[in-house]
Amino acid sequence: MNEISGRFLGSGRPPTPPTLTPEPPPRARPFRAGPFGVLDIGSTKIVCLIGRVESDGTLRVLGAAHLQARGVRNGGIVDLDATERAIRKCVAEAEDMADTHLRDVTVNLSCGAPESRLFNVQWPIGGRAVTAADIRRIVAEGRARAASEGRETIHALPLAFAADETGGINDPRGMHCETLGARLHVIDATVTALRNLTACLARVDLAIAELVAAPLAAGLATLVADERELGATLIDMGGGTTGLAVFVENQVLHTALLPIGGMHVTNDIARLLSTPISHAERLKTLYGNVEASPDDEREFLPVPLVGEDERHIVKVPRSMVISIIRPRLEETFELVKERLDGAGLARDAGHRVVLTGGACQLPGAREMAARILGRQVRLGRPLKLRGLPDLMSGPSIATAAGLLAFAGGLGRGLPDLDLDAGRPAGLFRRLVDFLRERV
Repeated sequence: MNEISGRFLGSGRPPTPPTLTPEPPPRARPFRAGPFGVLDIGSTKIVCLIGRVESDGTLRVLGAAHLQARGVRNGGIVDLDATERAIRKCVAEAEDMADTHLRDVTVNLSCGAPESRLFNVQWPIGGRAVTAADIRRIVAEGRARAASEGRETIHALPLAFAADETGGINDPRGMHCETLGARLHVIDATVTALRNLTACLARVDLAIAELVAAPLAAGLATLVADERELGATLIDMGGGTTGLAVFVENQVLHTALLPIGGMHVTNDIARLLSTPISHAERLKTLYGNVEASPDDEREFLPVPLVGEDERHIVKVPRSMVISIIRPRLEETFELVKERLDGAGLARDAGHRVVLTGGACQLPGAREMAARILGRQVRLGRPLKLRGLPDLMSGPSIATAAGLLAFAGGLGRGLPDLDLDAGRPAGLFRRLVDFLRERV
């Protein structure tokens, strides 16, 4: 559960969360009642999905919309007015399609320089049976240890519990022990960036139901069950950022967000060829590649120059465009490798890498990643969601699809337990409550 999670609807213990598999086993009843919305605020696009959990436990998309982002750079909001207008229009289109009105949304966390840390916490039990209150106390202790000035905890995810000498326990409730131990994964971000995000959504009469780390969401949408269990690294190559998440034993051990993405490739082309950004994007999309071929020297591409008349066009060999793209992609994968090595997760991360996000679609990116990272690499597309338009089914929609899955219940270790109950509200939580009272 994260810092601003809402209470679950319904009574009693909910069933196993829904999955994204095409034909999941039937559930006794939906995990979450009624339509719910998610919002992926990226550097190049904004996506809004509205969905519900069907009686068989699968997710169905009721409304979907995506627009070019405005006022967002490297995952953070830099222009409140422009971002507000883009979000308002995107949400309105999705609401019209779903014939419903959203009061709150689950939002991706891409701003505020998010950091990921692991904590080992022990709590005295005294030989009695472990209760839900004990789990909440151990999570609260982990949050307290992670607290730092100017930052707010978003996720405090229990990875595994240990009852005395017995480890690897997913749910210790009812077990007797002297000491309960837990390994917690804590993700936090700067308070000021979160305040800007909350204020922007409040302008469009939306509250934040939950914040979800963007790489975590992308991993839920693109990794298959065996990859999440055996160990895999998800690399989400977005427009302004590249996120990575390490999954093992169906848990996320580490996340990171690097301030580099597909737009940096586009800007490199525009700057070095002195061409408008729109044409640089077109060159990248139509002719971009990471690996050179002998024919690239003989194929010449038309390039209009910035500020010149439309008739003034120069010709450049395709090899020149590739020579601009290649170093930026190499830098991206080198930074990913450096971050993984620095986190000490080389063994836990396994030998499997899944690339997703719009920028991973450049030809040759998969082969370059395999060479630099030294691992097996595949391109990941989010599994098909019922009702999602075909035009919104590519790698660029991975984070939004994962947000919808998380909002529906996937990816929660203890889905029936509100780990925030009874915990004093932090600065960000109090700001959300303050704005909710006035929306």
